[in-house]
Amino acid sequence: MNAEVSGNPFEDVAHSARFVQGNRVVPVNGFYDGAETYRIRFMLDSIGTWQYETRSTCDTLNGMSGSFECIAPSVQHRGQVVVRGVHHFAYAEGTPYYPVGTTCYTWNHQGYEQEEKTLQTLRDSPFNKIRMCVFSKHYSYSRNEPDHRPFEGSLDAGWNFTRFNPAFWHHLEERIGDLRDLGIESDLILFHPYDRWGYAKMDEASDDRYLKYAVARLSAFRNVWWSLANEWDLMRAKSEQDWDRYFKIIQECDPSQHLRSIHNCARFYDHNLPWVTHANIQNSDTSLTTKWRNQYRKPVIDDEYCYEGNVPQDWGNITGQELVKRFWDGFIRGGYVGHGKTYLHPDDVLWWSKGGVLHGTSPARIAFLRKIIEAGPGPLEPKNIGVTCAGHMENYYLAYLGPNQSARKRLTLPEDHEYRIVDTWETEISTIGGTYTGKFDIDLPGKPFTALRITRKEEA
Repeated sequence: MNAEVSGNPFEDVAHSARFVQGNRVVPVNGFYDGAETYRIRFMLDSIGTWQYETRSTCDTLNGMSGSFECIAPSVQHRGQVVVRGVHHFAYAEGTPYYPVGTTCYTWNHQGYEQEEKTLQTLRDSPFNKIRMCVFSKHYSYSRNEPDHRPFEGSLDAGWNFTRFNPAFWHHLEERIGDLRDLGIESDLILFHPYDRWGYAKMDEASDDRYLKYAVARLSAFRNVWWSLANEWDLMRAKSEQDWDRYFKIIQECDPSQHLRSIHNCARFYDHNLPWVTHANIQNSDTSLTTKWRNQYRKPVIDDEYCYEGNVPQDWGNITGQELVKRFWDGFIRGGYVGHGKTYLHPDDVLWWSKGGVLHGTSPARIAFLRKIIEAGPGPLEPKNIGVTCAGHMENYYLAYLGPNQSARKRLTLPEDHEYRIVDTWETEISTIGGTYTGKFDIDLPGKPFTALRITRKEEA
């Protein structure tokens, strides 16, 4: 929709629409996209006939109406990811979704060639979610100037936070769309403290304007998640009440109600609050996953527990074996875990910050875990059969033995279960003979980084 508006077209025109199907009415905010163009985007979630009517303070844009037919989606289009049950996720059409994510904070600020390289790497990777920032980041190994800025102005002359830069947003949308086409969820970080441009210290009006604009532009992408912040507790210019307000703005403005979370450094936000859909956690102790599940009664993703790499900082120099251990540990405790890579590079092109190519030993083992989880009977709940494990009803158990080298374990099971030994490091599965019932001792390979996959005899 086009209209010539004097003054500030981002500020001086209110523009929205009402989408109606039967008794259901969905209000959707529009946005100015530059070049005298106003847009309204809505991700339909129900097939059938819809009517719409625009509402605007600009006469040219007001009262436009019509109808259209929403048809069934393609087989590949499973809809957005939502919370399913208490502690798990699924696509809108019902298929379980198991987040196997990675962190790549500013891959979308690295220029065409590098970004295309990152997409090629993701295409061949096990990851179905990526943590990424709207704003570029100023931090160790991430000090380059981005090609696009979100607002009009410059670092030297200052930014006009009332005027957005459409070229920046077009580029962000392109990259979110690229991820969508790869089947990857974009866990979009809206604020972070690592900033030299002034975005982390915008005033209240600018923060709210930015959030409303971002939601109006991006909420029609089915693969968007809203992550309010990376390390929210390090953003000293924002109060806890500010973060509550940000959540409420997104909740009120997003017609599709995408997933909403917030990430911590040392201090957790209250994930029990109703506008938080799942707990997004930074903590090196993945054994606490079950505790967090019980505390928040929501899905738990420990997205940052240290990275595989060799940087001097302790948060970025665990081994691939340790990373894979923490992945398994989080999954068998009923939660989910994220990946990151921080191997030093002569040009500071670390996957965790700038993308590119993956180094290290963990991705193939993570792919193996994802294959096992997705081949299972459904979402897993924490259980204990003599060892910590996750299970699906009484039909299926997955127990991780970690670095232990036990040659024998005493277990307790319902009747008629058989075992498979899973070598999580060599990515092999072998069989232990026999069927086991009740309390018994079982001989194990006596090597580290193994797991047990236990099924009923008829399902083995």
